[in-house]
Amino acid sequence: MATSQAEQSPDTSLLKVLGNWDALALGFGAMIGFGWVVLTGGWIASAGTMGAVLAMVTGGAIMAVVGLTYAELTAAMPKAGGEHNFLLRGMGPRWSFIGSWAITGGYITIVAFEAVALPRTAQYLFPDLSQIPLWEVAGYQVHLTWALVGAVAAVVITGINILGVKLAGAAQTFVVVFLLVIGLVLVFGSITGGAASNMEPFFTGGLNGYFAVLVVVPFLFVGFDVIPQSAEEVNIPARQIGRLVVVAVLLATVWYVMTVVTTSSAMPAGDIAQADIATADAMGALFGSDIMAKILIAGGIAGILTSWNSLLLGASRLMYSMARSGMLPAWFGKLHPKYRTPANALLFVGVLSFIAPFFGVSMLGWLVDSGAPSIVIAYILVSVVFVILRRREPNMDRPLRVGGRGNGGIAIGIAAVVLCVGLLSLYLPGMPAALTPPPWILFGLWWLLGLVLFFRIPAGIAPGEDSEHRLLERLKQRRQEATRSS
Repeated sequence: MATSQAEQSPDTSLLKVLGNWDALALGFGAMIGFGWVVLTGGWIASAGTMGAVLAMVTGGAIMAVVGLTYAELTAAMPKAGGEHNFLLRGMGPRWSFIGSWAITGGYITIVAFEAVALPRTAQYLFPDLSQIPLWEVAGYQVHLTWALVGAVAAVVITGINILGVKLAGAAQTFVVVFLLVIGLVLVFGSITGGAASNMEPFFTGGLNGYFAVLVVVPFLFVGFDVIPQSAEEVNIPARQIGRLVVVAVLLATVWYVMTVVTTSSAMPAGDIAQADIATADAMGALFGSDIMAKILIAGGIAGILTSWNSLLLGASRLMYSMARSGMLPAWFGKLHPKYRTPANALLFVGVLSFIAPFFGVSMLGWLVDSGAPSIVIAYILVSVVFVILRRREPNMDRPLRVGGRGNGGIAIGIAAVVLCVGLLSLYLPGMPAALTPPPWILFGLWWLLGLVLFFRIPAGIAPGEDSEHRLLERLKQRRQEATRSS
């Protein structure tokens, strides 16, 4: 019987070194990236204060329902790769590839987004950052010094992750604590210096404004599923791993609502609409200090680093798991001989994030829009496989069982499918938040590459508990046949 790479020898397995707080910091930090700093003003302008809050609460509720399906499946299958393992057991290797490829694409777009967002944020602190012009992209001039800020950070963060998940987890914890302190300061400033009158109008833009905010939800909330990706490296009970998924989603919802309310309380809506980075300007207005605005920008940079670190970890673990199952070239499944991290997968994602800043500010919007549909596709498939496994394997060991043993759990799974399909439809042509051509091009290129890899996967392997072992046997047999024929 063939065994997976992780089962062959202790020297080729991932290290179980993360605790409760480490896992929660990874999930929460992944969701709280740069969007809360740079996008909040647009949310308020599009939907009004309460319209934006309503969209965030709706989005948080959708993600919480999806998170419940992840919680049960993660507790039942605490292996690196999350979605990859769920879909492999419930729907077989080809569906597993589609879901894994979808969420990996979403992760990589956000990692690249953060690499562009970092110099964008740094320029708020250092207005003369842009020196040595290179070229224009979509009307924006790209400067060498500006791009190098993101590129150098890509090298550092990738290096930290290669050196070990414990170091990456410790760095994540430190930065998340700093981020929470910034949030508390913002709340204090809103209570002492904000005004309810500034929050008017509460609703603007009607349904179009509401949907304009709702469609960014997959991009904002992606990251809770980093906890399943790192499940093999978490040294806590499986049931607790599942619970942390839902806790992370609830905390992120509270964070985004807090950001909208505190920002809108600081300045009239007209001033927010004209602000360069509304949340930072709001912080400065609440305390009457430019220094406080810069401190909030430091919080934004902390958010960039937490999201970047978490999703780089998540993307690399997914690619490692896919390579371990033969869905990607074996090169992606090799662990560092000393640190036992998926170094090659980390390098691949790191190189993409190194390149992204050289495409300039235009990439921010394109990356947000191109990654979101892939993320929702993955959530739909996980919700579907949750229902399939509930029906086909009712006695499967489930340390955490959501909705009880009856039809309550299946109802949660069906609700997650319906909600995510509705969310996906918002990106289609003719809808209020239809995507523009550049994001569709990036989306198409990712899936074109995926199509090439898709046909490398052996068909005819029935889903089930040992489907990974049977997939590895089939791949081994195929390699032996190729050797004999040559």
